[in-house]
Amino acid sequence: MILHQYKVVFAGTMGAGKSEAIKALSSIDVVSTEAINTDTQSHTKMFTTVGIDYGELILEDGTTVGLYGTPGQERFDFIWDVICKGALGTIILIDHSIDDPISHLNFYIDYFKTLADNIIIGITHLDIKTSNTTAIYREWEDSQTENRYPLFFVDARNKEDLLLLIEALIVNAEVQFAI
Repeated sequence: MILHQYKVVFAGTMGAGKSEAIKALSSIDVVSTEAINTDTQSHTKMFTTVGIDYGELILEDGTTVGLYGTPGQERFDFIWDVICKGALGTIILIDHSIDDPISHLNFYIDYFKTLADNIIIGITHLDIKTSNTTAIYREWEDSQTENRYPLFFVDARNKEDLLLLIEALIVNAEVQFAI
């Protein structure tokens, strides 16, 4: 049986770095469900998650954070609901280099806000040249009237960037739910 004090879900676009984030953060060997990518129209990466990625982050005070990664393809959305049950919140990672990242951001926010009140956004792959500028996210944030979500630009391979997302998720939960 897996025992942890917090459960954090990583969701978002295929290729955004969910599996890499869990590998970078995990204090244990990551359980991965990657398979050969047959959806090369969506992304050209060789492997993709088809189930759940799992790792654990053990914080300095001994707190254990269960790290759960969802598959990014919409055809696996049936598992998203299951993974999110009991989670402290969801970190949505969006690949900045894809066509129209804002429409993908809207899709994932619309879906996951029905499963979680606590959502943090991480924008990845800023190192890849694209016609999009980061200003699109400021404009997106300005257009949000109902909910505001903390948004960060991160490298999904960089543990310090990812710890910032985890810390923001925990602080956001403390503010929202007084835990």
